[in-house]
Amino acid sequence: LSRCFKVPCPAAPFAVYRALRMVNPSPFMFYLQHDGRAVAGSSPERLVRAHGRRVETMPIAGTRPRGSGADDARLEAELRADAKERAEHTMLVDLARNDLGIVAEPGSVAVEEFAAVQRLSRVMHLTSRVAGRLRPDRDGLDALRAALPAGTLTGAPKIRAMEIIDELETSRRGLYGGAVGYLDGSGQTDSCIAIRMAEITGGVATVRAGAGIVHDSQPAAEAAEARHKAQAVLEAVRLAVEGL
Repeated sequence: LSRCFKVPCPAAPFAVYRALRMVNPSPFMFYLQHDGRAVAGSSPERLVRAHGRRVETMPIAGTRPRGSGADDARLEAELRADAKERAEHTMLVDLARNDLGIVAEPGSVAVEEFAAVQRLSRVMHLTSRVAGRLRPDRDGLDALRAALPAGTLTGAPKIRAMEIIDELETSRRGLYGGAVGYLDGSGQTDSCIAIRMAEITGGVATVRAGAGIVHDSQPAAEAAEARHKAQAVLEAVRLAVEGL
């Protein structure tokens, strides 16, 4: 489930993107602007990459805030040892395997890396790499269609999870949870999941962040996780407004 944070943003939208590059550098930085609406983002999560016959996805699930020194190491150990986080991560890796299996040659899908710790400026995540070999009659567009919407943003099973999200969330997600990337004429693609971003329109920045809900989730902990994920983007908006 995700929650929405709205803050005034009289600054130029591109200033938010510049601030994001400073406070939350991430593997996928993006800025889009069209028809009075701008999006500045710093996503850590690849959705799909298809190059040649290789196709891969990198699901992220499991989060802790960053600490300093020994505290950071303690938080990493806590994340690695958390049975709830690992169970959620395993479920979503299995979902990613199933998604790639739609477009990959039978028997080619494999988990190349499992539950590695990825550190960002404010949070750390468990991340895995799932890859396969595209069938001769499939390309990057087919892989995108198979992967969307990302299981890490919906949960599983996807259709029922999306129905519950529609019932419980009080506003539309918009671009959040979609994809930003490229698709070229040969069918190759690389894309990230549209998260850790601010949608800016009419002098207001909308920042959305969420957490995965499973049977043993603690509401306070999941709410805190969403706040931690939104923190860097909200700080970027503040810095842009202050002209820093």
